[in-house]
Amino acid sequence: MAIVLWLVLLEGLYLRALRVLKRRGVTVSRFQIAMWHTAMALWIIGLLSPVDWYGDDLLSAHMLQHLLIADLAAPIMLVGLRNPVLMFFLPKSALVPLARTRWLRGGFRFLRRPLVALPIYVLVLYGWHWSVLFDAAVQHPLVHALQHSSFIAIGVLVWWSVLEPKRRRLRGELWKIGHVLSARFLGMFLGMNFVLIRHPIYTDVYGSGQRALGLSALSDQQLAGAMMVTLDIILMVFALAFLFSRAGQQYDADEARAAASRGAAVTSR
Repeated sequence: MAIVLWLVLLEGLYLRALRVLKRRGVTVSRFQIAMWHTAMALWIIGLLSPVDWYGDDLLSAHMLQHLLIADLAAPIMLVGLRNPVLMFFLPKSALVPLARTRWLRGGFRFLRRPLVALPIYVLVLYGWHWSVLFDAAVQHPLVHALQHSSFIAIGVLVWWSVLEPKRRRLRGELWKIGHVLSARFLGMFLGMNFVLIRHPIYTDVYGSGQRALGLSALSDQQLAGAMMVTLDIILMVFALAFLFSRAGQQYDADEARAAASRGAAVTSR
C-alpha cells in the first residue's frame, strides 16, 4: 500500500508541475513526458507485479527487480524531470525550505560529483550484495525497502552529472562516456561473479535445491548475473553512441557560434 501511495504522490506532483507550466505558457515535449511515465511503468512492474512476488523465491527475479527500478528507471526518471519540470516539481511550500537549507544543497552538490558519486555507487552496490545484508533484505520488508531506496539513490547520483536535469539541453562532453563506462564496468564485474561462480550463493534465503519455475539454484544465479551483464552492455553501447553524437553536435554548434562571432566582429570594423 505504501508503494502505491508513493507512486501516486510522484505522479500527482509531476502532473501538477505540467499544469503550472502550461498556465505559464511553457511547453514540455511529449518525449520528456513519455520518459517520466516510462520510469513510472518500470517502478510499477518492478514493485507491483509478479517480478516482486517471485523475488522471495528466485534470485533472478530479485535482480530483475533491481535492474528495473534503479538501473533503468533512475536515469529515465531524470530525463523526464529535466527542467523546466524539475523547477516546478515540488510545491513552493516544500521547495523554498529545501532551497534555503544550505547543508542539504551543498551535500547533494558534493555527492553528485562524478569522483564522489562513483565510489558511493560501488560501495552501496557491492555492500548490499554481501550475504548478510542481502539475506536481511530478502527476509525483512523494511530492510528490503531501504535496499531499494539506496539503489535508486545511487542510480540518481551516478547519472545526475551525465544527464544534467537542471539544464534544459544536455551538454555534449566526452568525459561523460568514461564516467558511464566506469560505473557500468564496475557493476558488470558483480554480474560476472554470479555467472562464473560454480556453486549457489545466498542459499540461506533461497535454498540450494530446485527453485520456482523449474530453475536449479545455479541456473537461477547464472540467469541473475546474465541479466546484470546484458543490461550493463546495453547501457554502455547506448551511452557511447549517444554521448559521442551529442559531443559532435555540441562541437558543431560551438564552431558555428564562433564563426558567427568572428563574422560579426569583421562586419563591425
